[in-house]
Amino acid sequence: MTEAPTYTASEIITVLSARLLKDGQIVFAGIGTPLLAATLAQRLHCPGLTILFEGGVVGAFVEPGKLPPSTNDQRCTKRANMVLGSADVLLLLQRGYVDVGFMGGAQIDRYGNLNSSYIGDPAKPKTRLPGTGGGNDISSLTNMIVAMKHEKRRFVEKVDFITSPGFIRGGNSRAESGLPEGGMFRVITELAVFSFDDKSREMKVLALNPGVTREELQDNTGFDVAFDDDVSVTEPPSIQELTTLRMLDPDRLFIA
Repeated sequence: MTEAPTYTASEIITVLSARLLKDGQIVFAGIGTPLLAATLAQRLHCPGLTILFEGGVVGAFVEPGKLPPSTNDQRCTKRANMVLGSADVLLLLQRGYVDVGFMGGAQIDRYGNLNSSYIGDPAKPKTRLPGTGGGNDISSLTNMIVAMKHEKRRFVEKVDFITSPGFIRGGNSRAESGLPEGGMFRVITELAVFSFDDKSREMKVLALNPGVTREELQDNTGFDVAFDDDVSVTEPPSIQELTTLRMLDPDRLFIA
């Protein structure tokens, strides 16, 4: 009997995120897990996936072992379709050319609002984070996938600062705030896959990852977790998915 492959938390997040992408889509990917997941999808089932990121690269094709450490790194320009300035690539969002936005964050709340600015009192924060970059533009203008580690300090009742808007206060508040399009589509963690209720816009569990219980999920979440009426269990990463993923990141910079 063949043993099931073992995998890390980062690996299952990356694999489950990659499965959400479809061939022919244009995805605006943040650096790290989002770009790695988009690259994995491109190699496995989305050869026509177009990846772009804030540094201006359109149609990025990441070579194994050469994942860029920042949005301004130019190693993804090889075989890319074009390289634009940051303002021009963000204009593609405004013109409606991007299908999916894909990034992470330090904090997320029940409505999908993301914080990557600071933790604590704004007058004297405990921790300063990288800030928005293009994060606000991406989350304001596209359907979003968020990939992040699942911890109680990250999944909070209310983010300390809304860097990247989700559904704001739930209900119609996103549109009422001047953002009629886009919104949160999925949140992927090592514990579960979340969607958002069509009316309340509250995060809810769509699927639990293998071996995860509802109690464990709630214990690691800083707000009351809502569950879909038909919660399923995700398929674990396959040998092919893990082999390809580890080939792309042989130094395990993002899948440790």
